[in-house]
Amino acid sequence: MTLSTGLPRLALARPARHPLVDAVRRAGWEPVSCLFTQAEPTGFPAPRPWSEVAAVLMLSPTGARVVAPALPPGTRCLVQGPGTAEALGHRDLAVLLPAEARAEALWALLQATFPEGGDFLLVRGERSRGFLEAAAQGTAWRLHPWTTHREAAAAPLPVLPAVEAVLALSPLQAELLAPVAGATLRFAWGRGTAEAFARAGAPAHATCDPNPGLLEAMLTSHLPKKEESPC
Repeated sequence: MTLSTGLPRLALARPARHPLVDAVRRAGWEPVSCLFTQAEPTGFPAPRPWSEVAAVLMLSPTGARVVAPALPPGTRCLVQGPGTAEALGHRDLAVLLPAEARAEALWALLQATFPEGGDFLLVRGERSRGFLEAAAQGTAWRLHPWTTHREAAAAPLPVLPAVEAVLALSPLQAELLAPVAGATLRFAWGRGTAEAFARAGAPAHATCDPNPGLLEAMLTSHLPKKEESPC
């Protein structure tokens, strides 16, 4: 049994051990895992043979788990964060992490590691925000996107627990949460997610760019005020 901390509760679709869950806690909220969506492999083959790429870039633990069995020993893997590295398992791979778990930091790591450029596989989900592809366009770093998984609604959908707020991390999550969120605060991770809330008729109360630090700041600024005890 999990004891309540007395903090306002926020539902999000991430497991207990996740950097975003840590950001929620630092912001003064009690995170409540509520998995409204699940990842489904696409089954798409790699767009380039392993022998033709210098490294593989990975944005998420889900993508890492999908491709890990196919990676040849010694493959150089540039991964966005510790959770993604852990999802690869303890195998004979050359794994590099950026200083921050952000696509922008991964792009800087790629440039520093391969200053001459080259061809690289980019393991991504179906609704990836596309930062790396846009940053690499027209440069010496040629990224070949490999859409390994897609987000789908969980079946059956879980019942939203008693919380003061919900955090949607994707447009699909916003579409699923909007009808059931009721009077709870609605937070959106990224502009596309906020737009999905609005289309569903339940506009987000606050939105942040996809960055753990910005998420923490947004949640801190929207902590419910504690009721004062009568004298």
